[in-house]
Amino acid sequence: MFDPTRVQAIFFDLDGTLVDTDDVAVARLAGPLSYLLGRRAERFARWFMMTIETPGNAFITLLDWLHLDPYALRIRHALRRRFERTPKVYQLIPGVDALLAELNGRFPLALVTSRSQHSIDAFLAQFPEIAAAMTTTCGIQDSVRIKPHPEPILLAASRVGVPVEACLMVGDTRMDVLAGKRAGAQMVAVLCGYGERRELARAGADLILENTADLGWWLRAEGAAAPSGT
Repeated sequence: MFDPTRVQAIFFDLDGTLVDTDDVAVARLAGPLSYLLGRRAERFARWFMMTIETPGNAFITLLDWLHLDPYALRIRHALRRRFERTPKVYQLIPGVDALLAELNGRFPLALVTSRSQHSIDAFLAQFPEIAAAMTTTCGIQDSVRIKPHPEPILLAASRVGVPVEACLMVGDTRMDVLAGKRAGAQMVAVLCGYGERRELARAGADLILENTADLGWWLRAEGAAAPSGT
């Protein structure tokens, strides 16, 4: 169960957590399909993206379970080089900017993502107020192992100087949840990305929210602890 009084630092995934890449990807796929499917194109595209996300996560998780995560990293790097597209304009999930402004100064904040440094820099350049709020960022180039391995979460905790048990990871996929829980952090999962409630619950999320912005209410309502030394 989520205990906001333990929270001294907060880490955020990027895609599907802070930015609305879910809808962007769906729209990109639905465009060409509209010639064949008409009004059904968007519904099919969303179903397709949700369908491939879970098997993709399962494959990466299997490699991790077999201790083959270096191979997973190579695969991820290859796929990123081939397919990663840095959006010309990132679309923030509604309420995220206000949430981060509220949390800035109360907690060390970090961006923990499997995107490249190039994409991270592009995102932060578009939103300088978010860049100013982030204590650190951890991308695919910063760790040997990737989510669902806990290394990215442990790295972020060490960089902000907070025990991982006092950290909160916020993400939208099963891999986010597994990484956070394996590291020993609390885990809040959000439904504004690719993850489904059942999948996220089975992975062990301490709390599941409809939208990332809803986190602010939980922290205000329960009076989360301020970082030690402040």
